[in-house]
Amino acid sequence: SRRSIFSRLKSADLSRLREGAKLPGKPPKGPGGPSQGDREPGKRRLPGRPHPSWRRVLKWGGIAVLGWILLSFLAFAISAQLQSFKLSGEAKDALHGNPFLLPSAQTILLIGTDARPPNTNEPGAPHKKKCFEQQSHGDAPHDGCEAGEYRADTLMLIRAGGGSFNKLSIPRDTYTEIPGEAPTKINAAYSFGGAALQIRTVEQFLGLKIDHVAIIDFTGFEKLIDAVGGVEVEVPQKLCADISGGAGHGQGGVTLRLHKGTNTLDGEKALAYARVREPVECPGPGKSAYTLGYNDLDREKAQQSVINGIKSRLTDPLRLPYNFIKGPIIGWDAPKAFVSDMGFFTMPQLILAAAIGGSSPADVLCSKPAEHCDLDGPEGSIVAPEAARRHARNRLLNG
Repeated sequence: SRRSIFSRLKSADLSRLREGAKLPGKPPKGPGGPSQGDREPGKRRLPGRPHPSWRRVLKWGGIAVLGWILLSFLAFAISAQLQSFKLSGEAKDALHGNPFLLPSAQTILLIGTDARPPNTNEPGAPHKKKCFEQQSHGDAPHDGCEAGEYRADTLMLIRAGGGSFNKLSIPRDTYTEIPGEAPTKINAAYSFGGAALQIRTVEQFLGLKIDHVAIIDFTGFEKLIDAVGGVEVEVPQKLCADISGGAGHGQGGVTLRLHKGTNTLDGEKALAYARVREPVECPGPGKSAYTLGYNDLDREKAQQSVINGIKSRLTDPLRLPYNFIKGPIIGWDAPKAFVSDMGFFTMPQLILAAAIGGSSPADVLCSKPAEHCDLDGPEGSIVAPEAARRHARNRLLNG
């Protein structure tokens, strides 16, 4: 009758039963006697139906919660590592950072290009898939893909770690020298030499070292925003725009109608808001961004507002239940918004650094009158004097 096969080779051990029978209030265990703390007079327990224990419920509930968190973390780590494999080797060689971002502040260059996936109908979409993949991975144009075609659409520096989380946007039309090329707008560096040349150009322009880089993937960016339930952005003036002809024109465009104040945007509209260059007139009374004027500096502030919106969604304590439930989905989609050198070890530290560092106001080079920038430079560019660059660098590094 013993369950174990090997126990048949042993002789029966009755000593424990005898000792249990001698102890007061401790009836022996086994087929012939009740178990410890078994029954009360007049009550019978159905065989095989033990009473539920709240400790057992808490135990297995805690294990389930930890398992769900672990699954979310693994999805994030694996996705981040897969994205890091895509980054150009030349771009990795141009960086100066180390994996330990959280204890010591490091500088991250966030790049968004103006190329669109080849399967879209938007103007400017590459005709060849390999050309789109080259620019999305930060490679210099090669193998039949033309140099000078796809520029950087967004240039933002993030100083994260060591308790800080500061941001500085560089207008794409800022005039500067590009190593090996004639002086021109700073975003042209990406079209000539990919992420590596863009990194060296920004370093030379501001006089600092770039430790990490992240290239925005527009499709992944939209999915991330949708996964966190959209983002809230503060719009200083009501704004209307028709991106790529607007919705319903067969070009994959988006129509924006945003009111002044807080707006909640899904992934498609958040990306469109970050791309607005020329607003259109809004219907109804009141002034809008079209009548008040909208330039590249306003566009950079809009992009920072979207980044702050994502950060707020991920770190807001009131969003913890939602983020917990959708943890594995967010964990998988978040790294896919970027192609970056920061893999499974460093990328989670960036999220923690964002939560610890708080939200700094939008800081854009040449947005302050005291910086004395020339907003009407060569080729319609923005010329930032050395003093303006130095002050912007100090705000980024020191807060």
